[in-house]
Amino acid sequence: MDWFRKSKDGLVSQQKKEIPDGLWTKCKGCGEVIYSKILEEQLWVCPNCNYHFRINATKIISLLLDDGQLETYDDNLSSLDPLSFRDSKKYTDRIKASQQKTGMKDGLISGLGTIDGLPVSFAVMDFAFMGGSMGSVVGEKIARTIERAIEREIPLVIVSCSGGARMQEGILSLMQMAKTSALLAVLAKKKMPYISILTNPTTAGVMASYASLGDIIIAEPKALLGFAGPRVIQQTIGQDLPEGFQSSEFFMEHGFLDVISERKDLRRNLSLCLQYTYDKPVNG
Repeated sequence: MDWFRKSKDGLVSQQKKEIPDGLWTKCKGCGEVIYSKILEEQLWVCPNCNYHFRINATKIISLLLDDGQLETYDDNLSSLDPLSFRDSKKYTDRIKASQQKTGMKDGLISGLGTIDGLPVSFAVMDFAFMGGSMGSVVGEKIARTIERAIEREIPLVIVSCSGGARMQEGILSLMQMAKTSALLAVLAKKKMPYISILTNPTTAGVMASYASLGDIIIAEPKALLGFAGPRVIQQTIGQDLPEGFQSSEFFMEHGFLDVISERKDLRRNLSLCLQYTYDKPVNG
Protein backbone atom coordinates (compact mmCIF):
# COMPACT_ATOMS: atom_id res chain seq x y z
CA MET A 1 0.00 0.00 0.00
CA ASP A 2 1.36 3.47 -0.92
CA TRP A 3 1.07 6.47 1.37
CA PHE A 4 1.49 10.11 0.29
CA ARG A 5 3.69 12.44 2.32
CA LYS A 6 4.92 15.99 1.81
CA SER A 7 8.68 16.43 1.46
CA LYS A 8 10.71 19.39 2.75
CA ASP A 9 10.74 21.12 -0.64
CA GLY A 10 6.96 21.02 -0.84
CA LEU A 11 6.71 18.24 -3.42
CA VAL A 12 4.47 15.22 -2.87
CA SER A 13 6.19 11.82 -2.94
CA GLN A 14 5.18 8.24 -2.20
CA GLN A 15 6.24 5.98 0.66
CA LYS A 16 5.65 2.23 0.60
CA LYS A 17 4.35 0.66 3.80
CA GLU A 18 5.92 -2.68 4.68
CA ILE A 19 3.52 -5.59 5.32
CA PRO A 20 4.84 -7.97 8.02
CA ASP A 21 5.69 -11.48 6.85
CA GLY A 22 3.07 -14.08 7.69
CA LEU A 23 0.20 -11.58 7.95
CA TRP A 24 -1.47 -12.96 4.82
CA THR A 25 -1.50 -16.50 3.39
CA LYS A 26 -2.33 -17.55 -0.17
CA CYS A 27 -4.62 -20.56 -0.41
CA LYS A 28 -3.23 -23.37 -2.58
CA GLY A 29 -6.77 -24.51 -3.29
CA CYS A 30 -8.48 -21.41 -4.65
CA GLY A 31 -5.68 -18.85 -4.80
CA GLU A 32 -7.37 -16.42 -2.42
CA VAL A 33 -5.16 -14.36 -0.11
CA ILE A 34 -6.46 -14.80 3.43
CA TYR A 35 -5.70 -12.95 6.65
CA SER A 36 -3.64 -15.44 8.65
CA LYS A 37 -5.50 -14.67 11.88
CA ILE A 38 -8.74 -15.80 10.23
CA LEU A 39 -7.05 -18.99 9.01
CA GLU A 40 -5.82 -19.72 12.52
CA GLU A 41 -9.35 -19.28 13.88
CA GLN A 42 -10.59 -21.68 11.18
CA LEU A 43 -8.01 -24.33 12.20
CA TRP A 44 -6.05 -23.53 9.04
CA VAL A 45 -8.89 -24.44 6.71
CA CYS A 46 -9.71 -22.04 3.87
CA PRO A 47 -13.12 -20.41 4.49
CA ASN A 48 -13.65 -20.06 0.73
CA CYS A 49 -12.85 -23.50 -0.71
CA ASN A 50 -12.34 -25.71 2.37
CA TYR A 51 -8.70 -26.43 1.48
CA HIS A 52 -6.99 -27.98 4.51
CA PHE A 53 -3.59 -26.41 5.00
CA ARG A 54 -0.86 -28.66 6.33
CA ILE A 55 -0.27 -28.04 10.06
CA ASN A 56 2.63 -29.11 12.25
CA ALA A 57 2.68 -31.87 14.84
CA THR A 58 2.32 -29.49 17.80
CA LYS A 59 -0.90 -28.04 16.40
CA ILE A 60 -2.33 -31.51 15.81
CA ILE A 61 -1.57 -32.45 19.41
CA SER A 62 -3.35 -29.29 20.59
CA LEU A 63 -6.30 -30.10 18.33
CA LEU A 64 -6.82 -33.75 19.28
CA LEU A 65 -5.65 -34.40 22.84
CA ASP A 66 -7.25 -33.29 26.10
CA ASP A 67 -5.86 -29.88 27.06
CA GLY A 68 -3.39 -30.30 24.19
CA GLN A 69 -1.19 -32.37 26.49
CA LEU A 70 1.03 -35.28 25.45
CA GLU A 71 3.43 -37.05 27.79
CA THR A 72 6.24 -37.44 25.28
CA TYR A 73 8.62 -40.39 25.06
CA ASP A 74 11.86 -41.02 23.19
CA ASP A 75 12.54 -37.33 22.53
CA ASN A 76 16.29 -37.96 22.62
CA LEU A 77 16.40 -40.27 19.58
CA SER A 78 18.20 -38.75 16.61
CA SER A 79 19.20 -40.18 13.22
CA LEU A 80 22.77 -41.22 12.50
CA ASP A 81 24.30 -41.53 9.05
CA PRO A 82 24.92 -45.29 8.68
CA LEU A 83 25.50 -45.09 4.90
CA SER A 84 27.58 -41.88 4.90
CA PHE A 85 25.02 -40.68 2.38
CA ARG A 86 25.42 -37.58 0.28
CA ASP A 87 23.36 -36.19 -2.60
CA SER A 88 23.47 -32.44 -3.20
CA LYS A 89 24.11 -32.15 0.57
CA LYS A 90 25.41 -34.40 3.29
CA TYR A 91 22.67 -36.31 5.08
CA THR A 92 24.03 -35.05 8.40
CA ASP A 93 23.65 -31.47 7.17
CA ARG A 94 20.04 -32.13 6.15
CA ILE A 95 19.29 -33.53 9.60
CA LYS A 96 20.84 -30.52 11.34
CA ALA A 97 18.93 -28.09 9.11
CA SER A 98 15.61 -29.83 9.85
CA GLN A 99 16.36 -29.93 13.57
CA GLN A 100 17.02 -26.18 13.57
CA LYS A 101 13.93 -25.49 11.49
CA THR A 102 11.48 -27.56 13.54
CA GLY A 103 13.03 -27.78 17.00
CA MET A 104 12.56 -31.57 16.77
CA LYS A 105 15.17 -34.32 16.87
CA ASP A 106 13.40 -36.19 14.06
CA GLY A 107 10.12 -36.22 12.17
CA LEU A 108 7.74 -37.68 14.76
CA ILE A 109 6.41 -36.87 18.23
CA SER A 110 5.08 -39.76 20.33
CA GLY A 111 3.83 -40.48 23.82
CA LEU A 112 0.76 -41.00 25.98
CA GLY A 113 -2.31 -38.80 26.22
CA THR A 114 -6.07 -38.85 26.58
CA ILE A 115 -8.98 -38.02 24.29
CA ASP A 116 -12.17 -37.21 26.20
CA GLY A 117 -10.67 -39.08 29.13
CA LEU A 118 -9.80 -42.21 27.15
CA PRO A 119 -6.09 -43.15 27.30
CA VAL A 120 -4.23 -43.48 24.00
CA SER A 121 -0.75 -44.27 22.81
CA PHE A 122 -0.28 -41.46 20.31
CA ALA A 123 2.15 -40.53 17.53
CA VAL A 124 2.10 -37.72 14.98
CA MET A 125 4.41 -37.07 12.03
CA ASP A 126 5.64 -33.62 11.00
CA PHE A 127 6.11 -32.96 7.28
CA ALA A 128 8.41 -30.02 7.99
CA PHE A 129 11.14 -32.47 9.03
CA MET A 130 12.53 -33.77 5.74
CA GLY A 131 9.10 -34.21 4.20
CA GLY A 132 7.87 -36.38 7.06
CA SER A 133 10.12 -39.14 5.77
CA MET A 134 10.45 -42.37 7.73
CA GLY A 135 13.98 -43.30 8.72
CA SER A 136 15.22 -45.55 11.49
CA VAL A 137 14.25 -43.10 14.24
CA VAL A 138 10.69 -42.54 13.01
CA GLY A 139 10.24 -46.29 12.57
CA GLU A 140 11.63 -47.03 16.02
CA LYS A 141 9.42 -44.39 17.66
CA ILE A 142 6.36 -45.79 15.88
CA ALA A 143 7.36 -49.28 17.07
CA ARG A 144 7.69 -48.09 20.66
CA THR A 145 4.35 -46.29 20.41
CA ILE A 146 2.72 -49.56 19.36
CA GLU A 147 4.51 -51.43 22.16
CA ARG A 148 3.16 -48.96 24.74
CA ALA A 149 -0.35 -49.64 23.46
CA ILE A 150 0.28 -53.39 23.76
CA GLU A 151 1.80 -53.21 27.27
CA ARG A 152 -0.89 -50.89 28.66
CA GLU A 153 -3.74 -52.43 26.65
CA ILE A 154 -4.90 -49.05 25.38
CA PRO A 155 -5.87 -47.80 21.91
CA LEU A 156 -3.29 -46.65 19.39
CA VAL A 157 -3.67 -43.44 17.35
CA ILE A 158 -1.16 -42.46 14.65
CA VAL A 159 -1.45 -39.30 12.55
CA SER A 160 0.52 -39.68 9.32
CA CYS A 161 1.90 -37.02 7.00
CA SER A 162 4.76 -38.32 4.93
CA GLY A 163 6.51 -38.58 1.60
CA GLY A 164 7.54 -42.14 2.48
CA ALA A 165 10.70 -43.99 3.51
CA ARG A 166 13.82 -41.83 3.87
CA MET A 167 16.12 -42.63 0.95
CA GLN A 168 19.25 -41.48 2.80
CA GLU A 169 18.99 -44.57 5.03
CA GLY A 170 18.26 -47.03 2.24
CA ILE A 171 17.28 -50.53 3.32
CA LEU A 172 17.29 -49.45 6.98
CA SER A 173 14.30 -47.24 6.22
CA LEU A 174 12.49 -50.00 4.34
CA MET A 175 12.99 -52.37 7.29
CA GLN A 176 10.78 -50.09 9.37
CA MET A 177 7.80 -51.09 7.24
CA ALA A 178 8.12 -54.74 8.27
CA LYS A 179 8.93 -53.94 11.91
CA THR A 180 5.95 -51.68 12.47
CA SER A 181 3.55 -53.95 10.57
CA ALA A 182 4.61 -56.98 12.63
CA LEU A 183 3.97 -55.11 15.87
CA LEU A 184 0.55 -54.03 14.65
CA ALA A 185 -0.28 -57.72 14.19
CA VAL A 186 0.58 -58.27 17.87
CA LEU A 187 -1.64 -55.33 18.83
CA ALA A 188 -4.50 -56.83 16.81
CA LYS A 189 -4.18 -60.10 18.75
CA LYS A 190 -4.57 -58.06 21.94
CA LYS A 191 -7.83 -56.74 20.42
CA MET A 192 -6.78 -53.16 21.05
CA PRO A 193 -8.07 -50.67 18.46
CA TYR A 194 -5.73 -48.84 16.12
CA ILE A 195 -7.03 -45.66 14.49
CA SER A 196 -4.96 -44.31 11.63
CA ILE A 197 -5.42 -40.68 10.56
CA LEU A 198 -4.17 -39.70 7.10
CA THR A 199 -3.36 -36.11 6.27
CA ASN A 200 -2.00 -34.45 3.15
CA PRO A 201 0.18 -36.13 1.92
CA THR A 202 0.48 -39.73 3.11
CA THR A 203 2.39 -41.73 0.54
CA ALA A 204 4.95 -44.42 -0.34
CA GLY A 205 6.50 -46.59 2.39
CA VAL A 206 4.46 -45.06 5.21
CA MET A 207 1.22 -45.58 3.29
CA ALA A 208 2.31 -49.11 2.41
CA SER A 209 2.85 -50.02 6.07
CA TYR A 210 1.36 -48.71 9.31
CA ALA A 211 -0.70 -45.86 7.83
CA SER A 212 -2.89 -48.27 5.87
CA LEU A 213 -3.27 -50.92 8.59
CA GLY A 214 -5.68 -49.15 10.95
CA ASP A 215 -8.81 -50.85 12.24
CA ILE A 216 -10.41 -47.52 11.43
CA ILE A 217 -8.85 -45.20 8.86
CA ILE A 218 -9.78 -41.52 8.86
CA ALA A 219 -8.57 -38.99 6.29
CA GLU A 220 -8.85 -35.25 5.88
CA PRO A 221 -10.67 -33.98 2.76
CA LYS A 222 -8.75 -33.95 -0.53
CA ALA A 223 -5.61 -35.39 1.04
CA LEU A 224 -3.06 -36.87 -1.37
CA LEU A 225 -2.85 -40.59 -0.65
CA GLY A 226 -1.05 -43.39 -2.44
CA PHE A 227 2.11 -45.40 -2.90
CA ALA A 228 3.84 -44.13 -6.05
CA GLY A 229 3.40 -41.02 -8.15
CA PRO A 230 0.92 -40.96 -11.08
CA ARG A 231 3.64 -41.03 -13.73
CA VAL A 232 5.29 -44.14 -12.27
CA ILE A 233 1.96 -45.93 -11.96
CA GLN A 234 0.89 -45.01 -15.47
CA GLN A 235 4.18 -46.21 -16.96
CA THR A 236 3.98 -49.45 -14.95
CA ILE A 237 0.44 -50.48 -15.87
CA GLY A 238 0.35 -48.79 -19.28
CA GLN A 239 -3.12 -47.34 -18.74
CA ASP A 240 -4.67 -43.94 -18.27
CA LEU A 241 -5.50 -43.17 -14.66
CA PRO A 242 -8.86 -41.84 -13.48
CA GLU A 243 -8.97 -38.22 -12.39
CA GLY A 244 -8.38 -37.66 -8.70
CA PHE A 245 -7.49 -41.32 -8.09
CA GLN A 246 -5.07 -40.42 -5.29
CA SER A 247 -7.49 -38.27 -3.31
CA SER A 248 -9.28 -39.08 -0.05
CA GLU A 249 -12.59 -38.97 -1.87
CA PHE A 250 -11.49 -41.59 -4.44
CA PHE A 251 -10.17 -43.85 -1.66
CA MET A 252 -13.43 -43.46 0.25
CA GLU A 253 -15.49 -44.30 -2.82
CA HIS A 254 -13.50 -47.51 -3.34
CA GLY A 255 -13.72 -48.71 0.25
CA PHE A 256 -10.22 -47.95 1.53
CA LEU A 257 -11.28 -45.31 4.08
CA ASP A 258 -13.88 -45.42 6.81
CA VAL A 259 -14.31 -41.68 7.39
CA ILE A 260 -13.42 -38.41 5.69
CA SER A 261 -13.44 -35.83 8.45
CA GLU A 262 -13.32 -32.06 8.35
CA ARG A 263 -10.61 -30.81 10.67
CA LYS A 264 -13.15 -29.09 12.93
CA ASP A 265 -14.87 -32.46 13.44
CA LEU A 266 -11.74 -34.61 13.70
CA ARG A 267 -11.46 -34.69 17.48
CA ARG A 268 -15.15 -35.53 17.89
CA ASN A 269 -15.02 -38.28 15.26
CA LEU A 270 -11.86 -39.71 16.77
CA SER A 271 -13.44 -39.71 20.22
CA LEU A 272 -16.53 -41.51 18.91
CA CYS A 273 -14.38 -44.17 17.24
CA LEU A 274 -12.50 -44.74 20.48
CA GLN A 275 -15.72 -45.01 22.50
CA TYR A 276 -17.14 -47.55 20.05
CA THR A 277 -14.03 -49.74 19.99
CA TYR A 278 -12.49 -49.48 23.47
CA ASP A 279 -14.61 -51.14 26.14
CA LYS A 280 -12.27 -51.07 29.14
CA PRO A 281 -12.79 -48.70 32.11
CA VAL A 282 -10.98 -45.38 31.72
CA ASN A 283 -8.78 -46.11 34.73
CA GLY A 284 -8.49 -49.82 34.01
